[in-house]
Amino acid sequence: MTTDDFALVHRWLTTPEVDRWWGDPDQDKGDDDELPFEEALGDPNIALWIVSHGGRPFAYIQDYDPHAWANHHFASLPLGSRGIDQFIGEPDMLGCGHGSAFIRAHVERLFAQGAPAVGTDPHPSNARAIRAYEKAGFVRDVEQDTEWGRALLMVRLR
Repeated sequence: MTTDDFALVHRWLTTPEVDRWWGDPDQDKGDDDELPFEEALGDPNIALWIVSHGGRPFAYIQDYDPHAWANHHFASLPLGSRGIDQFIGEPDMLGCGHGSAFIRAHVERLFAQGAPAVGTDPHPSNARAIRAYEKAGFVRDVEQDTEWGRALLMVRLR
């Protein structure tokens, strides 16, 4: 992801399905009107990615070092593990199997780079995301409140 992708991602964040789980992007702006993605783009603990299919961008995924934050809910994962968050921004790409496919591919790349485990934390009511993660090999762990809200912790081990 680059700064050239911000307008696209902002548009995706305003679609009903993404907004339902990620919230209003304009509400999360910092003191300097910077979107969270702009801040994250400069953070060495986070990698941001635009996912394309047939040359068409349709989704976003990020991976991060959960040990970079104090008391993160994935702190129990081994050092070198990554956390992921994602969404499909193009509504016509939902329900086609693309989510589990790009999640699986991204996790396999993280494993190839040495990550011993990958965690993700969908909202417990987000059945579509949970199904995609399970199809990508994640196993349900526990449901708990996190700094970012209620979450179902899911893990995939290498």
